[in-house]
Amino acid sequence: MKAEAPQQPPEKHPGESTHRAAGKSMIQARDLLALVVHEHRAQPASGFVSTGPAPYDAELTLRIALNPNNIAGLESELYAVSDPSSSRYGQHLTPEEVAEYVKPTSDALSAVTSWLQTNKISATTISPAGDVLQVKIPVSQANSLFNTEFFVFTHVATNETTIRTLQYSLPVKLSAAVAYVHPTTTFSRPFAAPKPRLLPSKRDIDPTCADVTTVSCLQAQYGIPTASATQTNNVLGVSGYLDQFAEFDDLKQFLTQYRPDLPATTKFDVEFLDGGSNTQGSAYAGGEASLDIQYTVGVASGVPVKFISVGANNTDGLSGLLDQINALIKDTSRPTILTTSYGDNEGELTLPVAQGLCNAYAQLGALGTSILFSSGDGGVAGNGFQCTTFLPTAPSDCPWVTSVGSSQIILENYTENNFSEIGAALSSGGFSNYFEAPEYQKADVDAYVSSLGDTYSGLFNTTGRGFPDVSAQGVNFVVVSGGEASLVSGTSASTPLFASVVALLNDELIAAGKRPLGFLNPFLYSPAGRAALNDVSSGNNPGCGTSGFNATVGWDPVTGLGSPNYPKLRKAVGLS
Repeated sequence: MKAEAPQQPPEKHPGESTHRAAGKSMIQARDLLALVVHEHRAQPASGFVSTGPAPYDAELTLRIALNPNNIAGLESELYAVSDPSSSRYGQHLTPEEVAEYVKPTSDALSAVTSWLQTNKISATTISPAGDVLQVKIPVSQANSLFNTEFFVFTHVATNETTIRTLQYSLPVKLSAAVAYVHPTTTFSRPFAAPKPRLLPSKRDIDPTCADVTTVSCLQAQYGIPTASATQTNNVLGVSGYLDQFAEFDDLKQFLTQYRPDLPATTKFDVEFLDGGSNTQGSAYAGGEASLDIQYTVGVASGVPVKFISVGANNTDGLSGLLDQINALIKDTSRPTILTTSYGDNEGELTLPVAQGLCNAYAQLGALGTSILFSSGDGGVAGNGFQCTTFLPTAPSDCPWVTSVGSSQIILENYTENNFSEIGAALSSGGFSNYFEAPEYQKADVDAYVSSLGDTYSGLFNTTGRGFPDVSAQGVNFVVVSGGEASLVSGTSASTPLFASVVALLNDELIAAGKRPLGFLNPFLYSPAGRAALNDVSSGNNPGCGTSGFNATVGWDPVTGLGSPNYPKLRKAVGLS
């Protein structure tokens, strides 16, 4: 066949290229002026009421999160390094490798930056991958920029005020590039710890497992070793929020009475973020901080423990949760385990913000850190305790964290080596409305939901990510706070306990020349992982005027896959 002659470009008239360029610029300008609603909610979150327009001169600190260029690729990598059946198991990524999946495309970044510069707004990059920009602008400019109106909202129960809006818009050409602008439509209260149940102190607490839970009880129940760890690079991070301070004197008193084989002088390290602190003195003791520190230092014998105190000077709109993760991603000496006993209900966050936070956990998990969150203390009512439909909790709903629920030892005919365990009624559990059941869990969710039939139809998402993943004893923990001993119950007790088990396993793995466990769930849901847990098959978690879900054989949304069995777990991770 005869090739066609190449077409010649049309003859240009003088000045035509200039006119075309100008026309193109005008089209681009119109595109930037055309706005589309990016996020919208019909009303503020429960408990918030509007008290009028925000003052025009009030300064807002807003974060513009750009969509990652390949989050599916990062999730695939996370599975590859976390699944025991993978040839790359344990080969965790570097921060630079993670950033390649998370950073925005150059076109997206350029478009957003140009838009801000056109509006004479300077932005600061505040995330390791460069996907989050922070700007400071007055309310008047924010109203104009996002075609909205910001209002002052008051939380009725706490009387705290915050500036938010019910919807905002972005230029059409930028909408696909931006994940969210925050805080705008998210009405998260300061993240509260799952409510520990403080019982009146006894003058002489009987340190037997039939009455209370102590370190020695947990060691006996779960086969947790008493020998001290040896690896200094295996750090257990403990999250501290809401001015919860951990007292060194309380830890000393706790160890003296309940872990006398450890030096009473054993300390924990402290790291501060967002203006955090750890004020000492009995008047400043925090019950949650005391619980978390005493049952990590006390159970994870000899493992270096770091208390990460996150203060109120955060601008992530999430009480510092995202700031903490971004800081740890950049930290070359980041913990191998992070335990957090704080959270809220999933619906307090908008979907894009919840996804952005979850993406950050995926990044940290890919770097080799195990992330554990308490599931909450309100049964199927989450952390809300009042509801018409079941309330999932967050960040426990994120597929890339390990959610920890609570079990309870049955005391009848109890002996240290022969005991029964049921799901604790307080243990929050259920199914996310934001995240689908992940690959490692889908079969379990499908099976459990199928077993329910029409029970609770319409009260929960039948295809959502199920939580918790695991559980542990969470009732009547002895805690010393402000020099006084008392009893505490909650998933906020179970979580540092399970994290301590992971820390001791990591110590043995590192000593054997192996890598730490990192993201736990693919291992926990594997045949070997399941077999190394104590299946808790009875109990329920009432709430919302119902008896809640039932624990059953296998995974369930009360106790997850079950509680730890240390001797079996060490074999399951390849320790002889």
